[in-house]
Amino acid sequence: MYSIFIIVLLTLAVRASNNMMMTTISLFAKYDLYFNQVEVGLTESVMALATFITTAIINTHLSAFPRRVLFIASNITFTIILAVMEFSNNISVWIFIFVAGFAFGAIMPNIITSAGSSGDKKVRERILGIYTLALSVSLIAGPAYESYILNFEPLRYIFLYFVPFGIVASVFSFFIKFPDENIEKNHKKINVFGEPGFKVAVYAILAYNIVFALLITFGGIYAKSVLGFSYSQVTLLFTGFFIISFSSRLFYSIKTPENLWHYIAIAMLVTLTGIIAIFFSKFAIIYIIAYLMLGIPHGVTYPLSIVSISRTFDMSSRNVANSYFFSVMMLIGIITPSVGGFINNLIGFRNMFIILVPVIIYLIIASYFNIKRVNKNIH
Repeated sequence: MYSIFIIVLLTLAVRASNNMMMTTISLFAKYDLYFNQVEVGLTESVMALATFITTAIINTHLSAFPRRVLFIASNITFTIILAVMEFSNNISVWIFIFVAGFAFGAIMPNIITSAGSSGDKKVRERILGIYTLALSVSLIAGPAYESYILNFEPLRYIFLYFVPFGIVASVFSFFIKFPDENIEKNHKKINVFGEPGFKVAVYAILAYNIVFALLITFGGIYAKSVLGFSYSQVTLLFTGFFIISFSSRLFYSIKTPENLWHYIAIAMLVTLTGIIAIFFSKFAIIYIIAYLMLGIPHGVTYPLSIVSISRTFDMSSRNVANSYFFSVMMLIGIITPSVGGFINNLIGFRNMFIILVPVIIYLIIASYFNIKRVNKNIH
């Protein structure tokens, strides 16, 4: 129970503040620093690139003790960034977001690994379910809190209001458990990318996170510039999105499926429907419905992916697998906003989503042909 409490508290504090950074930096870059659409996309890409460096290159090659040191230092560093973001300008903002992304990359994979460290499959998946619920709660509470603050404070000052979250994470980062692994042994014997369970996790997260990255980067700007939303209403839309996400994740956690395909197929089909609805969202009500609809796959895709990984890899291999998986997520975060910025300039926000339809269809088919081996519950 003690370790679950630490995981939940850390997840709530870290994810609320990190999500605020991810959803707010594009608005901050656009309306405070007067960046164009391409530059706005690059801010998200730079942050994701820094996270990728930590997860793919550094975290996967460290044993338990140095990872623990990096984890604690990263929580403290992220808190400092929150405190100084309000002073950023067109140049310093790139440094701040790079450091923030680097720190975040050392934090989340280790929380995931700690949450999935139990040797018992049922206990492990139940704790992972609690962890993902904590993620969802943080993604509701953070935007709701931000929406309230933005009713009376300028956007530039919002970062300072999340410093207490960083302080809580920094304090409790000293108490998280770090399972030890033989790093050299893992790298020699594991072909992470060749495992069907890892492929399914990647296909599922690709099908959703490409869409999510575009929504986070440009969705708020579209709502404000085209549909006339205020800053507070934009963050309130995020809150509604994450409430739907939480509801779908709660449903998932009550009954973790033995057969992952049913949930993955539904999540991908809802994503497909949602992006088509975005294409037709000339009016605010259609946009709101489409945006909220996409909260459903947001709620279930991530836990489905980490369960797929936990069923495929044993404890000695899971940190490497989780780090590579998180790296794939960050690659999506690097490529999608920057490419999306160019496409957005060329064809517009709504048209950008309709060209994703064949991509999602392909990923549904690819997942189907790999899912059977995952359902055997190897570990």
